[in-house]
This record gives sequence, C-alpha cells and structure tokens, in this order.
Amino acid sequence: MAAIRALLLMAALVSPALAQTSFTDGAALATRAVDAAKELRTHLAELAKAGARPDFSKPPASELFGRIYDMNALAALPPPAPNEISWLLNWSAAGGGIVKAILTFGITPPAGPSDQAAIERNLVDYEDQQAVASSFLIRITAREMQVLSLFMAQLPEDQRTPIRQEGFDRARAGATKVLSGALITLASDLKTANARMLSAAIRDTGDVWVQNLFAKDRPEIMREIGTAQKEVKDGETKKNLAAFGAALAAAK
Repeated sequence: MAAIRALLLMAALVSPALAQTSFTDGAALATRAVDAAKELRTHLAELAKAGARPDFSKPPASELFGRIYDMNALAALPPPAPNEISWLLNWSAAGGGIVKAILTFGITPPAGPSDQAAIERNLVDYEDQQAVASSFLIRITAREMQVLSLFMAQLPEDQRTPIRQEGFDRARAGATKVLSGALITLASDLKTANARMLSAAIRDTGDVWVQNLFAKDRPEIMREIGTAQKEVKDGETKKNLAAFGAALAAAK
C-alpha cells in the first residue's frame, strides 16, 4: 500500500491539473463508500457491544453495504484514466476494511487461534456479503492496475525512475494476492449464485490479470484455478474459470 501511495503522490506532482468527468464521478462514489464504511463500522461495533449480530437484509446494514460495494456504479464509470488512483485506493480500502470487519465480527482484536470458531461462523453466516465484496474488490483492483499502467505509460522516459517502477511492481504483487484470495474462496464450496458471481468477476477482468501477473506468479495462479475447477460443482462457474485459465495459459 505504501508503494501505491508513493505512485499516487508522484502522479499528483506530474499532472496536478488533470480533471475529468470520470475523476469527479468516481471521487464522489468513493467518498460515499468511505463514509458508508465508517457508519457501518460504528453500527457493527454497537451490535457487538449489545450482543447482537448484523442483519444485512435490512437497513441500516443493507443500505450502507450497498453504498460501499456498488458494482453497478463502478461498471458505469467511463474508461480508466491515469489520474484516478487516489479515489480508487480510498474506495477499495473502504471495501477491504469492511471485509475484515465482517469476518472478525464479535472478536476482540487481535484475532487468534481461539477465535477460529467465530471466524468460521461469520464465514457461513455472511457468505453472501463476502462474495459480493470479493467480486467488487476483484473488479476495482483490476481498474486500479489499468490506471497505474496508464500513469506509468504517460510518464516521460526520464521520469520512469526505479522507485516508480518498484512501486508499480509492488502494486502488481498486491493485486495478485487479491486474485489469489478470490480463487481460494471459490474452492471453498460457495453457494452456486455466489460462485458464479465471483468467477464472472475474474473472467470479466481476465485481460487485466493476464497483462499484469508476473511470470513467476503464473504457475501458482494456474494451480489455484485448477483446484477451484475441481472443487466447484456448477457448470457456469467451471466455464468462467476455464476461460480465464485458457487466456492465462495462452499468454505465456
């Protein structure tokens, strides 16, 4: 994350005047998501203190969750632009934080081995929410990689410094972890609808992953694709994974 923040700072220094409709719309959506995440964290803390559990089928949890993981709004944005990284990072950070908050609900930090039963209960009780969140994070992380690639490509040759390249490489490695986590999740016997949604997010963003995965990471990702294909029972999910696997294999 520090490396990506460094790239963000450099982007601001290189092109401070960039301002496009996509940035304005995206920034507003990101602000809404960050604010909703703060409210949801407060709501979760109040429930935990009262000995209750969240109900994402009704307000306020349902509305706040929807503002954070608004995949329709994300999909409706104009094509990626090199000045977007600031609000993208804020939006994805808000989403990632709530994933952890739901997973560890009812646990006093830091979570330890004795909390495994509580984590497993949360995984079961809130599978639907975790699947939506994982699908969203796959899509927004793919957009982040597109934006970072555009930013690096627009730099004059003399500004493509080693530290910028290092930051970009770290961002690529972090994105690979997001993809890997999604593939591991797919191998964990999800409900059919959730497996289809998550595998579709991977399939739809496949071109971005093919372009940004390091050669050294491809074998492990291919192995995880194979494991997920063996574990899932749904034909549509298998096809989604097969399409991504074929694209990745062909790019070698």
